[in-house]
Amino acid sequence: MSRHEVQVHLEHIAVKKKALENYRPVVGEQVLAEIRSVAGELQGLRVLHLNSTSSGGGVAELLDSMVPLLCDVGLQAEWRVLCKDPEFFQVTKQFHNALQGGDLILTEAMKERYLERNRQCSAMLEEAYDVIVVHDPQPAAIRQFHGPARARWIWRCHIDTSEPHPEVWAFLQPFVEEYDVAVFTMAQFVPPHLHRPRIVCIPPAIDPLSSKNRHLPKYLCREVVNEFGVDLTRPLIIQVARFDPWKDPQGVIEAYRLAKRDYPELQLALIGAMAEDDPEGWEVYKRIRTLGEADPDLYLFTNLTGVGSHEVNAFQRVADVVVQKSIREGFGLVVSEALWKETPVVAGKTGGIPLQMTDGEEGYLVTGVEECAARIVELLEHPERAAAMGQRGQERVRRHFLITRLLLDELKLIRSLV
Repeated sequence: MSRHEVQVHLEHIAVKKKALENYRPVVGEQVLAEIRSVAGELQGLRVLHLNSTSSGGGVAELLDSMVPLLCDVGLQAEWRVLCKDPEFFQVTKQFHNALQGGDLILTEAMKERYLERNRQCSAMLEEAYDVIVVHDPQPAAIRQFHGPARARWIWRCHIDTSEPHPEVWAFLQPFVEEYDVAVFTMAQFVPPHLHRPRIVCIPPAIDPLSSKNRHLPKYLCREVVNEFGVDLTRPLIIQVARFDPWKDPQGVIEAYRLAKRDYPELQLALIGAMAEDDPEGWEVYKRIRTLGEADPDLYLFTNLTGVGSHEVNAFQRVADVVVQKSIREGFGLVVSEALWKETPVVAGKTGGIPLQMTDGEEGYLVTGVEECAARIVELLEHPERAAAMGQRGQERVRRHFLITRLLLDELKLIRSLV
């Protein structure tokens, strides 16, 4: 299908119902009461969340919980995604990498493709919303093409844009400046010379009641993981991440092989979801598969090979160590997911990861392959220490990184706008 044959539409995503009341045993009555108090001032407000894909990434996971919770507390919330367009996603993936500091030769054809698709999608926004939240760079120009409107517009950036490619940022900055508010994970991610929108920092969070994070009995987790051929009588480390160079899957394999010198029976599972807006994912997957072909203890799983949210939950609960060896990272929801399950984490000291864990407390922050391998071995050698780190990690996530905190932050932001 050529670019001219790609259907232009904004797909409505149907979400399951969620009840705020179900979170009472996890976070307590006080948190729920504050959420209901703020939401009480916003009853009937029409809110749209707009992003590039409904599956395969952290933004989709957040919206799958956030939108139904907004509805449960009395707002009229919707979720829509851009139409599937491989050529457009090829361009926006390169923008994504460039905004995180990667190299790119920005061509007029790239700009034209980006602007054409944003202009077309903007024309599809005909409903009258009170607040529109646009996620990440893919649809960022929609606000400018939409023109004057009664809605308040929020741009939510989930990636590390602290040192963006100058030319790419110069191209996108005027579109971002059209918004009422720009939201970043942390202040360090705000790109240079962005002054016009109001800037707010709100970290992401996980949903403790989603299929990926809800409690599963240990025996069931072991049964699930055994079905994929993993031997749980031997130590297991995992990384759950898109097959993306910024997640450094090759570095994880190198660290695993170093650690295997001390633990010859060590196994590694790399688990990644293939997102529709990430054409680079398959290329990385193929390279990693080639690296692991001769190693029977190295497993590669994707959502297309039967490893969905339920299975990821099980893997994170039975793993001895969860690795998140990112080179650049917006937040890294996987860190909070693992800590919520009381599994210690060895992670790259980058982006939003240090927000979620303190080095030596809930796990270890590392900067290279050798250090990563050494910390893995240390946790395998001291299971009591690893267990204590996991327990501390769960409490930190409970206090700071659950969906109820994110819901309250978003409600307060919306209240401040309307």
